[in-house]
This record gives sequence, structure tokens and C-alpha cells, in this order.
Amino acid sequence: MENCITKMFLYIDNEKSPIAELEAPVTFNLDTTKLADGEHTLKIVSKSEGKEGLKIINFTVRNGPIIHIVGLSDKEVVNGSLPIMLNSYNNITDNHSFAIKGSESPRTIPIWVWVIILAFVAWAAYYIIMYHNLPASS
Repeated sequence: MENCITKMFLYIDNEKSPIAELEAPVTFNLDTTKLADGEHTLKIVSKSEGKEGLKIINFTVRNGPIIHIVGLSDKEVVNGSLPIMLNSYNNITDNHSFAIKGSESPRTIPIWVWVIILAFVAWAAYYIIMYHNLPASS
């Protein structure tokens, strides 16, 4: 019995020519820096002994700066003047240092935090009023 070679052809999106022609098994590094940000498709065609296999994988590339927005959500219904805060920072993957400046987007305090604080203050006021003995005035 002879050794059968399986050829694999890798295609990105709807390209007619493969980005790679490989023999299985193989480890392959997909360089996404050459792709535009957004949704893409990796199509893998495997051929062996006249038979063909197909695997399609959808993925999203995000190599560009990350954009955060506060004040407007996707498909939100709005009117009037909106205060919108934008922030954008680059994904630092080349060096292993952490960039403090611009790495976080300031956000408003969520409503649930205010509710917890208000509940705690109300409980504390109730406790002080009910259980604290005030000295009698003379």
C-alpha cells in the first residue's frame, strides 16, 4: 500500500487563486495584517485520491485601532442633541509593555452602582435612627 498525499488549498474570501497549497498534516500561520478589518472567510479544500473535502470558516479581523463610543448604541432610536464620547486606541501586540495612556475608555457609572449606594445609605440612616441612643438634652 503506497503512501497517499493529501493536498490542501487555502482560499481567503472569494479569491480564485489559493493563498497556500500545502500537504497534510501541516501547521500554518495566517497573517491577518494583510487583510482589511471586518468579516472574512477561510475556505479549505482538501484533495486526496480523487476525492475532495471542504471546510469553510468565517472569522472577523480586527487589526486596526479599537473604537469605543459612549452615548449611542447600535440600532438605538434617538432624538435631539446627543453628547457622544469617542475613544480609539491601538492594539499593542508587538511589545509586552502595557500602555496606560489611552488604553481605557472612561465610562459613566452604571445605574446599578447608584442603586446599591442609595440602598446602603438608606439602610445606614435607618440603622442610625432606630438603634443609636442619643443623649438626653438638659
